[in-house]
Amino acid sequence: MEQTSSATILCVDDEANILSSLRRLFRANGYQILLANSGMEGLEILRTQHVDLVISDMRMPEMDGAQFLEQVRTLRPECIRILLTGYSEVHSIISAINRGEIHRYISKPWEENDILLVVKQALERKYLFDEKTRLELLTHAQNEELKNLNASLEFRIQERTAELKNANEKLKDNFITSIKVFSAVIDMRGGKLAGHSRRVADIARKIAVRMNLDAALVQDIFIAGLLLDIGKIGFSDDLLALSVNQMSGEQLGQYHKHTIRAEQVLMPLEDLQATARILRSQHERVDGKGFPDQLTGEQIPIGALILAVASDYDSLQTGSLLQRKVPPKEAQEIIIRTSGIRYHSEVIDAFKQIFHLQPEPVHDYQEVPPLNLKAGMVLADDLISRDGHLLLPADYILTDSIIDKIKRHNVINGGKMHLKIRNRENTV
Repeated sequence: MEQTSSATILCVDDEANILSSLRRLFRANGYQILLANSGMEGLEILRTQHVDLVISDMRMPEMDGAQFLEQVRTLRPECIRILLTGYSEVHSIISAINRGEIHRYISKPWEENDILLVVKQALERKYLFDEKTRLELLTHAQNEELKNLNASLEFRIQERTAELKNANEKLKDNFITSIKVFSAVIDMRGGKLAGHSRRVADIARKIAVRMNLDAALVQDIFIAGLLLDIGKIGFSDDLLALSVNQMSGEQLGQYHKHTIRAEQVLMPLEDLQATARILRSQHERVDGKGFPDQLTGEQIPIGALILAVASDYDSLQTGSLLQRKVPPKEAQEIIIRTSGIRYHSEVIDAFKQIFHLQPEPVHDYQEVPPLNLKAGMVLADDLISRDGHLLLPADYILTDSIIDKIKRHNVINGGKMHLKIRNRENTV
């Protein structure tokens, strides 16, 4: 969007080399950049200049990132807030989310494409929200005016309503895209986390659809799958490398807390309350022997029951549950064998159907090599790198600049990339 490419970004960090890197990166992409080497200097800039988005480091003297972003929220609540932090700073992240209501956090060191994508989508979402508010106010004012107009002018109401609907749809799409990007950041821990949440989200959504659940609940379950491992961000590499049945008592105690951490991280975000409840209960069992609350049967949210099946099925194959990687067929048998004990029988019925009874999907896409890409083409599936990281989300509309980056990436990685592009008759 042209409205976002000229946005003003304030970067706050006490390290001059970090500020220099951020300035170089964002200026090259058309943004207006302001720099501050402390929280106090950043606040002075905000009092005198317009800023669309703030990127702040967590660890700074005198005023850390959480304290600074809390004051930014009070001073400029409309300004998007992003935190730069290390992988291990879970408590700092939670503090920043609770006190500063941050939009995102980005782990250091960052990938340039990832941070550019996060900032671009954050600004687009802000623009869409502002546009939605503007259209709502405009619609209200015009409805008052239309009370005194002839009925023949009714088409104007319909026109404004359509604009508002389109803005809402764009906002919803951008929300899902942002969740996918955040899930990809979690995947960057690598190891057994890489690609796990994306696969679980896909299986969980298929099970939920097969069970004919409400569309809003299906979306909550899908989002919960993408954020499945958010509570594990602070785990050490050694702990992440262990399968569950290898963990000591102390390690299991730490592992069991990840669902509670996930709920705490998401609690300030109103749109993700249902997702937070699902994540808290993802390891509950129908026989009451799960954690953290030892819920039984119908006490467990249906989304958590579905997530448990999808997650354990993938975890068996990656070696996260047992000390060996279990083949898909055997993993299915293990899951099905504990129906009614560990897993809900209705969820298991749907699980069996998606693997044994569903017809072959009808593909509405074609595979296109990077050299044949054209601006305006729409991705039919997430574009994933060879090491499992999300490059671009499904439904992304390609531009000339993005196509150039894809071509360079393809050359660097051996020139074997093909993208799934929606057939023209299936694009909007």
